[in-house]
Amino acid sequence: MILKIKQKYFSLRGRYEILDENDGIAYIIQGKFSMPKRFEIIDEQGNAVGEMRSKFFDIMPTFILYIDGEEIGRVKKQITFFKRTFDVDCKGWSVEGDILGWDYVIVDEKGNKIATLSKKILSLVDYYVMDIVNPEDALAVIMIALSIDVEKQE
Repeated sequence: MILKIKQKYFSLRGRYEILDENDGIAYIIQGKFSMPKRFEIIDEQGNAVGEMRSKFFDIMPTFILYIDGEEIGRVKKQITFFKRTFDVDCKGWSVEGDILGWDYVIVDEKGNKIATLSKKILSLVDYYVMDIVNPEDALAVIMIALSIDVEKQE
């Protein structure tokens, strides 16, 4: 399954469109004016299906991921001197590759590929292409990718 994250640069709260293979909108991620940061994930029928909330008063930025109100995991930025790393605590998955360049792979605890992510730059809009092995994992993959992207931009 191929999905593309299209970032809206001129949005004050942060808005992303998740496009399917035919460039139709599969999900919309809308940032909310709140402290801590909060993003709501809305499916193509207009239903709120997920949410990302940053953890308040944490030393390193952390996003808590929810699907249908249930916590499914966390993404936490790690302290390093030479590169940015993120600790993913979601379904036993981890992130491998070049996060700064947006070319990385999400793998399970056995090393099986869950998704491959890569960045494509097109004029004023960046696209992040996600090749997701199992469509049931799409929402979790989207939230992990957006958690990393939001923290990279800060």
